[in-house]
Amino acid sequence: MALMHEIDFRVYGDDMQFVEIELDPAEAVVAEAGGMMFMEDGIQMETVFGDGSHQERGTGLMGALLGAGKRLLTGESLFMTVFQNRGSGKRKVAFGAPYPGKIMPMHLGELGGEILTQKDSFLCAAKGVSIGIAFTRRLGAGFFGGEGFILQRLQGDGLAFIHAGGTVVERNLAAGEVLRVDTGCIVGFQSHVDYDIEFVGGIKSALFGGEGLFFATLRGPGRVWLQSLPLSRLAGRIVAAVPGLTRGGREEGSVLGGLGRILDGDNA
Repeated sequence: MALMHEIDFRVYGDDMQFVEIELDPAEAVVAEAGGMMFMEDGIQMETVFGDGSHQERGTGLMGALLGAGKRLLTGESLFMTVFQNRGSGKRKVAFGAPYPGKIMPMHLGELGGEILTQKDSFLCAAKGVSIGIAFTRRLGAGFFGGEGFILQRLQGDGLAFIHAGGTVVERNLAAGEVLRVDTGCIVGFQSHVDYDIEFVGGIKSALFGGEGLFFATLRGPGRVWLQSLPLSRLAGRIVAAVPGLTRGGREEGSVLGGLGRILDGDNA
């Protein structure tokens, strides 16, 4: 059984938040590169292969290789950073949000031990939490999911911190209840929520409605978290507002590049 590090935390700010984590001696958190805001004396950084959870879970090198290999396929780094308190007393380390929104603490043990999130939403987590990649099961979701094509799988029973853009809405779907959502507006959901991609419908709505040709369908039971400002939408508006600045052919999280932007309704 995995040994999750028990950590204390506090979230500061309103729209541009950061989370301050207090670590007891030998406690640690794991984070993607570039998220650290500050750390007190006594905190030491270590770059690890994968997320470091194989050390806690005892899965060995092969488990680390498989997890890191999936991250490499999706353009993620093979390495993450562990921040550990090597001092004799409590020490603090903080991580900042990358753009306006909310930082959400997720206690995985209270959520069934696993959640799926947008690929770029992970901020940091207690060491021992496994941060992997979940490829969607259905062909429709694979080719037309836009931001929702590649999902992160967070597993364990400790705390993980997720960042969402804009305002966050939590929905608790009943068994069989269906929610249709723009793919980029999904922050995450419990693993037993059924996820698929569906065609919008009429050709007129698809071409002129401005919402893209496809949307995500979430079917309960389970909890779902939504965001009002996906990163791709924010980036698209910024690029459109800067004269002479053009965007590359690769849509973040999309396997279709420029076509993916049209399918997702982002024609800026």
